[in-house]
Amino acid sequence: MTNTEFEIRGINHLALVCSDMERTVDFYRNVLGLPLIKTIALPDGGGQHFFFDLGGGNHLAFFWFPDAPPAAPGIAAAATIPGKGEFTTAVGSMNHVAFTIPADKFDEYRAKLKEKGVRVGYIVNHDDSPSGVAREMHDGVFVRSLYFQDPDGILLEFAAYLREFTPADVRHAPARAVVPATA
Repeated sequence: MTNTEFEIRGINHLALVCSDMERTVDFYRNVLGLPLIKTIALPDGGGQHFFFDLGGGNHLAFFWFPDAPPAAPGIAAAATIPGKGEFTTAVGSMNHVAFTIPADKFDEYRAKLKEKGVRVGYIVNHDDSPSGVAREMHDGVFVRSLYFQDPDGILLEFAAYLREFTPADVRHAPARAVVPATA
């Protein structure tokens, strides 16, 4: 499929807000192994903006603001890992960041995260069944996922698509918000 309106080539960067840049750098560089490639001090003591390389021209960035409001789990970010509790978030929030990994690395990467003290969920096989999840692998599984959180509670996912999508994968009408009647 081709975008005929704009030549968008992917995500340049996703910018999130952290509570402690040093702790964030430690997690993303030393736990996940992402190279820190750019650091910026914001003018007038306004904070910092750091960038990590995700590969393929994609980057994950973090702001640290000295006066940022506290985290709001369950509102601005998921409260926990899917399967371990509520992960619904508010409109306009960032629910999670999914990193593409090789499909054959799930067990190895889950073990590595656990060895590093990261709380991880189960490996999830997403399919088109009514529950959206299969206990076992089968030809209908289109993506595998492994969810975990960073030190600020940001929900992260390792994901691997297992097949190409086709027009048959677009089969649901978009939901429309219910607007209350006015008196």
